[in-house]
Amino acid sequence: MVDSIQHKTVSVNGINMHVADKGPEDGPIILFLHGFPGLWFTWRHQIIALSDLGYRTVAPDLRGYGDSDAPPSISSYTHFHAVGDLVALIDWLGAEKVFVVGHDMGALLAWYLCMFRPDRVKALVSLSTSFYPRNPKVKPVAGFRALYGDDFYIVRFQEPGEIETRFAEYGAERVLKSLYSRHSPKPLHLHKGKEFDDAPITLPSWMSQEDLKYYASKYEQKGFTGPLNYYRALDLDWELTAPWTKSQVQVPVKFMVGDMDLAYNMVGMKEYIHGGGFKKDVPALEEVVVMVGVAHFINEEKPEEVNKHIYDFFQKF
Repeated sequence: MVDSIQHKTVSVNGINMHVADKGPEDGPIILFLHGFPGLWFTWRHQIIALSDLGYRTVAPDLRGYGDSDAPPSISSYTHFHAVGDLVALIDWLGAEKVFVVGHDMGALLAWYLCMFRPDRVKALVSLSTSFYPRNPKVKPVAGFRALYGDDFYIVRFQEPGEIETRFAEYGAERVLKSLYSRHSPKPLHLHKGKEFDDAPITLPSWMSQEDLKYYASKYEQKGFTGPLNYYRALDLDWELTAPWTKSQVQVPVKFMVGDMDLAYNMVGMKEYIHGGGFKKDVPALEEVVVMVGVAHFINEEKPEEVNKHIYDFFQKF
């Protein structure tokens, strides 16, 4: 079925972006935004199922990933660059508005797309990563370091070239296998010198060896620097988004997360999501779905359930 997906290269915002595209050209568009260490391929189950239900499903490799261009500068990976890419892609699709589904870093970018350009989004399904308000007193990296220490993955990602060297020593397949096999709510730490020494021997049931090899082949070709640059730009994003402090997201939203997801179990996150803060910042938040026993890669781990939630929500609009 994956072979039936069309692949295109689109010129957007000064870069060439690879896009997977399936479904009727006149169907309502769903734009799927992957996170780390994903690719368009992250959405294979959603692309096939929802295109069969009449949607045009569009999943790019975000800048820096897969078969899309990877500008060398860290400063080219801000939320503004990524949202600019997406607005240009929506224009290329000839749409006024699209539905959006985002996961992980792709969900974060989706939140900012909704904040910057609510006029282009019909509704959002956010997976794993909730909206979280900008803290004007604490830069993101310093905040993560204070909470989780120097070996926390986002902190380890900050030094250009350092973690790439370690990833190269382990090999892309081992790195990806370790990340995708992780099924723990605890913070992800990459301890210096032994980052993936305890990598699992077996893949999770929801990922085949063929799937892993596809992911690995793209990271072997492209490297990890582009994807990691999004994390290296977080403090710059914090500076640039100061004008949006206390801004609300004004599009209809469904949020889905696994109760074993490390993002859901970060300090203060459950209180924010369930205690009224999330709804205050996202007034049109319609539903929060917590899937029991599910970890971070929710759309790959439980595709049928996630597909139904996406379909049921978007059918309202």
